[in-house]
Amino acid sequence: MFVERFHHVAYRCKDAKETVAFYRKVLGMELLGAIAEDRVPSTKAPDPYMHIFLDAGGGSILAFFELPNSPPMGRDENTPEWTQHIAFKVKDMATLERARRAAEAAGLEVVGPTDHTIFKSIYFFDPSGHRLELACDTATTEQWQRMRDVADAMIDEWAVTKKPPRHTAWLHAAELQER
Repeated sequence: MFVERFHHVAYRCKDAKETVAFYRKVLGMELLGAIAEDRVPSTKAPDPYMHIFLDAGGGSILAFFELPNSPPMGRDENTPEWTQHIAFKVKDMATLERARRAAEAAGLEVVGPTDHTIFKSIYFFDPSGHRLELACDTATTEQWQRMRDVADAMIDEWAVTKKPPRHTAWLHAAELQER
């Protein structure tokens, strides 16, 4: 594999200062740096921007661009808002619970914890409308292997039928029994 890890993942934000304040307050992320230019380095297009870099832990960087000369931010209206999200790993369930309380104390509407069997997570939105997920792994090595063993077969079946293959239905078996 050529890739070692994410260098950074970049998104657009409505306001760089507000974004830094949010990620500091709610997630405890630190600002690693900022770049501001009048031209885009890769395309040379004249388009002033503020590019901020936040420490997402473990060498990961979450970056944002504020683009004052571009039309207002929107989202892909054909994609459900639960689909596109940024998921962060947290250490344990106690940390997930502390993060939930901190997000609620900041006035955010929090969904969860949601039990995905292999992890539990909470969801909320940042000031620019990006859906964030904080996830705590709960899977065993055997569960990950069980998923890995059927992944190619599931993708092959999906490619033909476009219907959910049932190879990993065990992930939500308890939820289905509750219904």
